[in-house]
Amino acid sequence: PTASNGVPVPGLVTAFREEMKAPEHAQYAHWGATSQDIIDTGLMLRLRQALALAEEDIRAIVTSLGQAAEEHAALPMAARTYGQHATPTSWGAVLAQFGAPLMDALAGLDQVRESALWVSLSGASGTASALGPKAAETRKGLAEALGLADPGRSWHTDRTPILRIADWQGQAMAALAHMGQTLLGLSSSDSVEVSLGSAGASSTMPQKQNPVGPSALMALSHQFTGLRGALQSAAIHQHQRDGAAWFTEWMVIPQLSLSLAAALQHARRLSAEMAPRPVQMHAALEENLGLVHAEALSFALAELMPRPEAQAKAKALCMEALDKRIPLSRLARADYPDLPPSVFDPMKGMGLAEEEARAFAKRAAAL
Repeated sequence: PTASNGVPVPGLVTAFREEMKAPEHAQYAHWGATSQDIIDTGLMLRLRQALALAEEDIRAIVTSLGQAAEEHAALPMAARTYGQHATPTSWGAVLAQFGAPLMDALAGLDQVRESALWVSLSGASGTASALGPKAAETRKGLAEALGLADPGRSWHTDRTPILRIADWQGQAMAALAHMGQTLLGLSSSDSVEVSLGSAGASSTMPQKQNPVGPSALMALSHQFTGLRGALQSAAIHQHQRDGAAWFTEWMVIPQLSLSLAAALQHARRLSAEMAPRPVQMHAALEENLGLVHAEALSFALAELMPRPEAQAKAKALCMEALDKRIPLSRLARADYPDLPPSVFDPMKGMGLAEEEARAFAKRAAAL
């Protein structure tokens, strides 16, 4: 019946009525409702469960990140922009960048629940025509019984509640993908600044420790992004119900939720097991000729000359360092021997990194 009807509800209603063994009452089962009411309400009950599970995972991830951020708030490392060394930051601050968007997602979750977890009871064409004069009261009572919100209207063709949930899932997925992408870089053979804990083995290369967890985060993010576009298209209904759009939702929504759930599991393991490698982090700060301190140098020179001139001089010194393979600090001090020691001290060049790491850790501990 489901294959020919396109929905499972007719078969479900028939089986339910038969199981009641009370024809005089069974006739009222499904009275005034339509298949979409049943499926959409059931979908919201399941999405409520999915959101609760995601919340639990995010809380665990944030807790692990917060503890590590507090421990490593002042551990200096090179920040990267466009894949290249930028200025010093701290590992704790990087962990805070991983966790802050997840905390924002947690903060917005109650609003998502209130604005999206709706009951549906609007009948065949969304007008509740068979539910009688107390249709609105009946819908409200059903919402209260199920612990869902009463939208006060039909939402058969208004799929924004589902889009709001998918948007929240996308917010969480984007944060996890940032973590995955960054960890791929920091655990690469050219960096090795972070240990991932559990790593994947190669079938033939004994030395390999493949970053399976971060790779999975990125793959799941790619999958989520493609599915999210399909859900946007599925939100466009013709007239009062659109079978093709509705069917597309059924194919996409479970996979979106599963993609996020799987990503959260990977992130939960990573956040609990990954650890910094301070020696390699320090080496990265020093080995690139100290160019990570170029911005600090330009501002120090600005105390001696106009800012544009200082920037030009700092850039010229960087080019000379690269050309001659001489550390930037040596060249700069040769020309400006009175430069303060703090210019080339990564601990002094982290800005608010330590404070932001500790602030995040404090918020995470308060969950």
